[in-house]
Amino acid sequence: MMHVRIRHEGRVVEGVLEKGSVVADGMAIAVGDVEGWLAPVTPGKIIATHLTYRSRAEEYRMPRFPTAPSYFMKPPSSLSAHLAPVVRPRGCRFLNYEGEIAVVIGRRCRQVTVDEALDFVAGYTVANDWGVHDFRHADRGSMLRVKGQDGFCPLGPAMADAGDVDPENLTLRTFVNDEQVQRGHTGTDLLFSFAYQIADLARLITLEPGDVLLTGTPANSRPVQPGDTVAVEVDGIGRLENRVIQSDAPLPEVGEQPAVTPQTLHVALAIPEEEAERELEVAR
Repeated sequence: MMHVRIRHEGRVVEGVLEKGSVVADGMAIAVGDVEGWLAPVTPGKIIATHLTYRSRAEEYRMPRFPTAPSYFMKPPSSLSAHLAPVVRPRGCRFLNYEGEIAVVIGRRCRQVTVDEALDFVAGYTVANDWGVHDFRHADRGSMLRVKGQDGFCPLGPAMADAGDVDPENLTLRTFVNDEQVQRGHTGTDLLFSFAYQIADLARLITLEPGDVLLTGTPANSRPVQPGDTVAVEVDGIGRLENRVIQSDAPLPEVGEQPAVTPQTLHVALAIPEEEAERELEVAR
């Protein structure tokens, strides 16, 4: 079953997606008549995993792959939805997409084994873990201003029930203006399975119903430009689309301002840090 939340006649409606319609409250609303899509869940916590795909680690030319996952958090205010715009802040150039699969927790989860972990999953949805790397120098690695800005976590359009999905056999693809730019397979490319990530987190952090885990992105996250449309597609779960727009509002002159550092280029363009430093030296 595919669960959705939409706006219809000025109110929030929860329903299921069936044959091109949203079925809710005894009525069928054609997908084309949906006034607005909402994220299929309203998480209390959004936790994201850094490096989980082999292709991404290889792209960074890492001498050693990570032996355990590491995580950061995106605030609930970053939550967005299918077809909502993604805003690039004024003064920024390095706004990257990251196509991901999101795991939605179904019941309270604390200190579970890897074998038990998937029993606590309600379902899966599609995510795009947007980040603006012009703020890479800020926040001492917490990623708050890079990944936590308003609208930087679109989910949806639907959540597939856990029982309808094989998490070890999912193919993720990302498209920019209909050209495929990312591809990953959970059975062959993941360094750490969804179950492993859940069990790892739940050792020390209680996961509550509705909480969302973003499970990482494959290689080839790159900056996009205002006017570009980015779509993330996962077989059997759905296709999430968002268009990039440019903010005209100047950033208030308080706190850290956007800047291009070696770390900006290293992450945004997936080039070695030494090469990024050389590029900036040449630019100066």
